[in-house]
Amino acid sequence: MALGAATPGARRPALTPLQHEPPDAVPAYGPKAPRPQPILHRETDPMPYFDPATETLPRAALNALQLHKLQEMMRELWGKNRFYSNKWRAAGLQPEDIRSLEDLARLPLTTKSELMADQAANGPFGSNLTYPVEAYTRIHQTSGTTGVPLKVLDTAESWDWWGRCWAHVLAGSGVTASDRVFLAFAFGPFIGFWAAMEGARKLGAMMIPGGGRDSAQRLELMRDAGATVLCCTPTYALRLAEVGRESGFDLRSIPLQASVHAGEPGANIPATKARIEGAWAAKCFDHAGASEIGAHSFECEVQPGGTHLIESEFIAEVIDPASGAAVPPGQRGELVITNLGRWGFPMIRYRTGDLVEVNLEPCACGRSFMRFEGGILGRADDMVTVRGVNVFPAGVENILRKFPEVDEFRITVSRVRHMDEMDVEVELCEGADSTVVHSIAERLDTLLSFRPRVHHVGHNALPRFDMKARRFHVNRSL
Repeated sequence: MALGAATPGARRPALTPLQHEPPDAVPAYGPKAPRPQPILHRETDPMPYFDPATETLPRAALNALQLHKLQEMMRELWGKNRFYSNKWRAAGLQPEDIRSLEDLARLPLTTKSELMADQAANGPFGSNLTYPVEAYTRIHQTSGTTGVPLKVLDTAESWDWWGRCWAHVLAGSGVTASDRVFLAFAFGPFIGFWAAMEGARKLGAMMIPGGGRDSAQRLELMRDAGATVLCCTPTYALRLAEVGRESGFDLRSIPLQASVHAGEPGANIPATKARIEGAWAAKCFDHAGASEIGAHSFECEVQPGGTHLIESEFIAEVIDPASGAAVPPGQRGELVITNLGRWGFPMIRYRTGDLVEVNLEPCACGRSFMRFEGGILGRADDMVTVRGVNVFPAGVENILRKFPEVDEFRITVSRVRHMDEMDVEVELCEGADSTVVHSIAERLDTLLSFRPRVHHVGHNALPRFDMKARRFHVNRSL
């Protein structure tokens, strides 16, 4: 029978409204959820933790917890999850062979191309499912910005795990039951901020959905509902501020205290963070995750210049993108991540393509979780070589966002007469002096050691983005 087909007789009989299914009648499709955390309030808990028992564990105890969860998950997957059981058999390994965290490196890596090929061959959902399809309660997908979206499925237990991860993210930025969290998100199949709803619920905060509205209507709803926290991409936070400025809407009428950003770089880029905080008069927090993996890291209220990995739910390795060799703390490499609580759709030694630098030093917030210095520093495949110079999109954005005149921008690398050219189109705010493009070109020349061509384009000439922005384009066939 095809993996996506319904299993005859698998559906439980319907219950009448007065019937209550006994707890042991519902099979568990994931690890047992921990005991709920106490509800906190911003006024009385100035630096809340979501789970202080794990967030402050000594490293030896934290590693022991990770190993226990890893071994427990591997035993559950063995023989049930066809994707990983086959990978481990091909490598001559089984769960009993993983006796320490160091043994994790013996397992084969997982790549997104593998997962895509598996779903194409074993449609519609692939073989990375640990349980019968009837056990899954949610289906989402990746954003699809780099190709065909990957479908991701979650059991009720896995979705609860998502919520706990997002509760870490929100609590890290100071969110408590006193807050009203506005989600500026369309609520389509992209997993986006769906899980943030669960995180807000676990903290006892009020969740305000922002779907089905344009930017001006979202600003009005934020004001009328008294939103204190905004969740969206960094790009869209700036777009909302731009709409407010152009329409004469006073952002100060919204009692915002924090904004939490994901989906793209930006909140970890100093100039972009400063631009968001200046526009909203609120503290800006970075967060990273992925549909395939989960919400894995967050910025704490101390903001030590990086993000904490939720080590109670994830194991991180850092490797050289080219050789695959392990990279020690303090050196940049590609993040390889294993999630520990999503048994229904697990990711074990998944190559994220994200570049990080690990810092194991204690944080002033009191958490023992490792930090990624500077957050996600870029992607291993993001770098573009132009005239012999390695160009990273985040570095260029950091320069452009330092110019308050720039509302939006687009970068295109092309080849002209056998030579690389980089064109930077900038859209300036109303009333800005267009000669600022010369200063921008000079600043980029200093950063890049070559002078890109900077052009001023008309108002609203460049696209705006609600979710992941695509501002950097390479087309050497031009």
